[in-house]
Amino acid sequence: MGIEPLTAGRAVRVLLLAAAFAAAVMLLTPLVGPARIDFWKAWRGEFPDAQMFFGVRWPRTLLAMLSGGALALAGVLFQALLRDPLATPFTLGVSSGASLGAVLMIVLGVHTLWGLPALWAGAACGALAVLVIVVSVAAEGRRVSSFTLLLAGVAINSIASSLIMLLHNLATVGQSFAIVHWLMGNIDPVPAPTLAGLALVVLPVSILACAYARHWNLMAVGEEWAAARGASPQRLLLGGYLAGSLLAAAVTAVTGPIGFVGLVVPHALRLRIGSDHRVLLPASFLVGGAFLTLCDTAARTLLSVELPVSVVTALVGGPVFIFLLRSRRRSLWL
Repeated sequence: MGIEPLTAGRAVRVLLLAAAFAAAVMLLTPLVGPARIDFWKAWRGEFPDAQMFFGVRWPRTLLAMLSGGALALAGVLFQALLRDPLATPFTLGVSSGASLGAVLMIVLGVHTLWGLPALWAGAACGALAVLVIVVSVAAEGRRVSSFTLLLAGVAINSIASSLIMLLHNLATVGQSFAIVHWLMGNIDPVPAPTLAGLALVVLPVSILACAYARHWNLMAVGEEWAAARGASPQRLLLGGYLAGSLLAAAVTAVTGPIGFVGLVVPHALRLRIGSDHRVLLPASFLVGGAFLTLCDTAARTLLSVELPVSVVTALVGGPVFIFLLRSRRRSLWL
């Protein structure tokens, strides 16, 4: 079966369905947990339902929605710019650089840096360092090559991962536990200012990326194709890489590395709605946020102990991705 051609009416229907799905997940998942919450009591401000809903579970849900949406959208951007279906926020080394910065802060025993928690500040610095290195290596004069950008990112990713293993080997037992906890990725409750700061980064960058959807359509075909139609491949390549990296770095600094969201969600949506980025980008943000929120809900409710959310995204995302690949292969033979 082929994908229905994109029309204005179909685009609106897809986005409305994605928004309704995300809204339902945002409202219902905070009600799920070991302690039962009555939504109407929470809405009326009655104790303890209101405190549990709005003070604990609702901020966690918002963090998961922002993080999942940002990771999924970053995955779409990297896949379009590099024309690589396996590209994710980890491919170009930004997430690994952020993890390296956080692990370094743990090993050094630094708790605060510039008035911020050291893990967040270290992760931001690590991501920025990788961003600068990758762009410097990939730049050839005033030209940036997508091929060398990919190779440089993969190389820096490997180096950062090796340094993380080295630091982990040198860490004490307590530091080793903290490193493992960070590297597993978690959606933990965060203060309102932290959540607001993440939103101030994620939402404007995501809106700007969606505004350039037509340009990402051209880049997904090829740089020559984009140039022939009046676009600037160099500016788009650099701008898209910066936008995707900023999204991935901001999320990783707060939650730690969380995998599979930027890989599974874009591919699942492409099989259903096609590759037009005018719909794919906003739909990926909405569905990616809902996907991570559902995974986080499962992580905190399935067992008596809370699981790292990245474990659930891998256990769910891996089989789903394999299923999508098999479905796509079968559709090619029909």
